[in-house]
Amino acid sequence: MSSPSAAVSTLTEPAVPEAFLALANRLADTSGALIRRHFRTPLDIDDKADDSPVTAADRGAEEAMRAVIAETFPDHGIIGEEFPAVNPDAEHVWVLDPIDGTKAFITGKPSFGTLIALLKNGRPWLGVIDQPILGERWIGAAGHGTTLNGTPAATRDIGRVDAAALYATAPEMFVGGDWPVFQRLYKGVKLPRYGADCYAYGLLASGFVDIVCEADLKLHDWAAVVPVVENAGGVVTDWTGAPLVKGADGHVLAAGGPQVHAAALRVLREG
Repeated sequence: MSSPSAAVSTLTEPAVPEAFLALANRLADTSGALIRRHFRTPLDIDDKADDSPVTAADRGAEEAMRAVIAETFPDHGIIGEEFPAVNPDAEHVWVLDPIDGTKAFITGKPSFGTLIALLKNGRPWLGVIDQPILGERWIGAAGHGTTLNGTPAATRDIGRVDAAALYATAPEMFVGGDWPVFQRLYKGVKLPRYGADCYAYGLLASGFVDIVCEADLKLHDWAAVVPVVENAGGVVTDWTGAPLVKGADGHVLAAGGPQVHAAALRVLREG
């Protein structure tokens, strides 16, 4: 097993060019404008093959972002939640989740967000968590740190699991053997909570949450949160301490710093 210190971090990558940061902001502006028009309005809701819901807002926001990428950097790849991948093995690949937390969105709860990531050779390099209703945007990028609406954001390293605030999206994401493993951590923290979707990672990057532990995530669910958390001072790995790269198994442990991450990892591994 890898240790947290062995994990490859976005902090070791070359700085993200300003042109890519500008595009990330443009994508968030584009998706946010469309999503706001649909929020708390009557919507047709379809069920996908995995029984997860999808709406015209999800599809429309992703289509709009794809069009902007194709126009600006036609050689870049795109992987999105709602439509087939385009050039997914390119050096630079944008990963889009137009509405992470569709269940929150359709029930009128502003804990969802738009996730925008840029991979460089399969590794998260730039990430955006955009909450278009509250007007909050976290951007993390190699060489630039992490900001919330332009102001530097920083995690906190509380050091101990028993003093930590923890979030996970929902208990049903932990199936089979994942449930008792997660329960060890859930029962060991001071303040366990469910239900924040990607917004929990923004709160982690701003120092209000100490641990986010999740399972059964897809690339579009976690790619953006890695640069946001890491460039704010946090640590993001899988449940073994290995780095998250394209093809990871969907187990995510994000923490405010190396001490609390190591402590949480020990609980997941050993109880």
